[in-house]
Amino acid sequence: MGLKKRSKVSAEFSMSSLTDIIFLLLIFFMLTSNMVRIQPFELPKSDSKTVAPTNLMVSIERDGKHTLNGTEISARALERALTQEVSGMDNRDNVAVTIVAEVGTPFDDVVEVMNMAARLRIKAILATEPKS
Repeated sequence: MGLKKRSKVSAEFSMSSLTDIIFLLLIFFMLTSNMVRIQPFELPKSDSKTVAPTNLMVSIERDGKHTLNGTEISARALERALTQEVSGMDNRDNVAVTIVAEVGTPFDDVVEVMNMAARLRIKAILATEPKS
């Protein structure tokens, strides 16, 4: 005599709550991404559409002020600080320094940071704004 189970356990779950959470996360990231700015100054314009990951960010203002990852630093101490940051990173092949230079910054200052990156054998990327 075969006995049948009366209640079967279903291994399904409702996807409606998951889609609600994903939708809310999408809205959150869309709203917050528009509010993020690198610096409060104007960047050079470019047609380039390249998006690259950044490990280090060096900002150069028109008056010569330098910042490394948001911390103000003198131009002389910048290379030493970059060397320390790079030596502490695991994957040196993918390390990139993003140079955020204000419009009107002397190009010699930008070239100096690019030369520092070349001496450290890391990639240098110049941050720009898209042309409108």
